[in-house]
Amino acid sequence: QVQLVESGGGLVQAGGSLRLSCAASRRTLSSTVMGWFRQAPGKERQFVAAITWTVGNTYYADSVKGRFTISRDNAKNTVYLQMNSLKPEDAAVYYCAAGRCSGYECYRNDEYGYWGQGTQVTVSS
Repeated sequence: QVQLVESGGGLVQAGGSLRLSCAASRRTLSSTVMGWFRQAPGKERQFVAAITWTVGNTYYADSVKGRFTISRDNAKNTVYLQMNSLKPEDAAVYYCAAGRCSGYECYRNDEYGYWGQGTQVTVSS
């Protein structure tokens, strides 16, 4: 089992920044990739970004490229999502997830077997 704990959500004005953190209890062979997803009210959960623990390969949704940066601290088993130039449409509950995937598989929800409880991000216009 892998427990994931997110933090860092909150309220920010449009154009502002937030940094989300996700601490994993441990890393396993089934959790080689860490991802961030988000879900707004009435919408499906969507992929935001992902990173591999070992090489640090990164994946981004087109909607956040150039604004969001995912990174990891292997020593702390922690993944970060730096969100800049936030827009009202970025508002959602952000979830951290752990899974085992490669390439385009990592964009899919069902590739991740472990999920955090979510952290709310609110962007005011």
